[in-house]
Amino acid sequence: MGEIASRRILGLSKAMAKFATINRLNEKSATIGIVGLGYVGLPLLLRYCEVGYKVIGFDIDQSKVDSLLRGNSYIEHIPSQYIKDAVAKGFVPTTDFSRASEADALILCVPTPLDKHREPDLSFVLDTTDSLVSYLRPGQVVSLESTTYPGTTDEKLLPRIESHGLKAGHDIFLVYSPEREDPGNPVFNTRTIPKICGGYTKSCLEVGMALYGQVIDTVVPVSSTRAAELTKLLENIHRAVNIGLVNEMKIVADRMGIDIHEVIRAASTKPFGFEPYYPGPGLGGHCIPIDPFYLTWKAREYGVHTRFIELAGEINSSMPNYVISKVTHALNLQKKAINGSKILVMGIAYKKNVADMRESPAAMLMELLRERGALVSYSDPHVPVFPKMREHTFDLKSEPLTPATVSSYDLVLIATDHAKFDYSMILENASLIVDTRGVYLQSAPNVVKA
Repeated sequence: MGEIASRRILGLSKAMAKFATINRLNEKSATIGIVGLGYVGLPLLLRYCEVGYKVIGFDIDQSKVDSLLRGNSYIEHIPSQYIKDAVAKGFVPTTDFSRASEADALILCVPTPLDKHREPDLSFVLDTTDSLVSYLRPGQVVSLESTTYPGTTDEKLLPRIESHGLKAGHDIFLVYSPEREDPGNPVFNTRTIPKICGGYTKSCLEVGMALYGQVIDTVVPVSSTRAAELTKLLENIHRAVNIGLVNEMKIVADRMGIDIHEVIRAASTKPFGFEPYYPGPGLGGHCIPIDPFYLTWKAREYGVHTRFIELAGEINSSMPNYVISKVTHALNLQKKAINGSKILVMGIAYKKNVADMRESPAAMLMELLRERGALVSYSDPHVPVFPKMREHTFDLKSEPLTPATVSSYDLVLIATDHAKFDYSMILENASLIVDTRGVYLQSAPNVVKA
């Protein structure tokens, strides 16, 4: 057989594999495998079930699998009825990764934290990929959704996938499509949030677009997996830098005796050129406190020092200590010390109206208060029991919020401004309040703004 004929046959084989996969995805006859059943993976698999795909969910946590098999949700803003409906439609959760061979698409939604040196920890991504590679087969599409630095898909996943003889863009299709979940957002959800998709090759991108096109209203293609990876980092670094700016402005305004929240409200009346960001006790969630460090770490490989990003990170990281200084000052005004004071932390989730504790600054505030001898309790209607966390351990349950409870504490620290809190009652009964969220717009003798 001549070289030209061989190339033509190979090209035809490649095209047939691609079109066969795209057809299965478009016809919804494909089986979708979601790997990692947390805040990203669970809503995504529910969306695939909703439109009619068969879905297999993979997780190493047997307790999650057992909960889903019973039709129970372990994420507050996802009703258990959604899980029951998915199971009734054939959704199967499992810890058996050998079943990955049954899936036409495998979507990786696993954590990408930082290690103790504040450097990227890709162990969850790499261990997951290593657990899957021996079960991969021709015609599958593998999509990574975990936030990471540019080059991860090409440099880390690609060689692992191709080590078993599968050629990306020919036998198997590799894409990166960053998650954009916002837990508890009442306006946007998995279907309505536009999806970025980058492929290792043009064929990979075409398959990736088909993978998400049936479940997401708008899928936005980019030229490469690296462009998609950097897009996700830019989104979150944009927020981190602006939050760092407004946190620094808060300190300046406080020294000048100006309420930064009043200033933000006034600036927001400008109909162009200004977008409001709000200060707080620190950064929380899985993305914003972590993602900037992924880029600064990778940028060093290219000889670039990301000073602007790192400065914002330093400011945001310093906010818990700033809040503690305000707590100390507030107690001193009443001739009290932190040591021995009873302090009630209001809200310990990382943002309002959710139960998500990932990287919550409230947990760091509780640690700092405990280190200084405070008797720490908390109240959070979304977090009834303090969860197991990698870095913070408290054997506590949420305190009921009553006038008697509030008045029994030396200080109430508002760390997360849940809508369920009765702020008028708290104001009337607390002897001292430190407000990190701008809840109280008017001055009050028992309120210190932080």
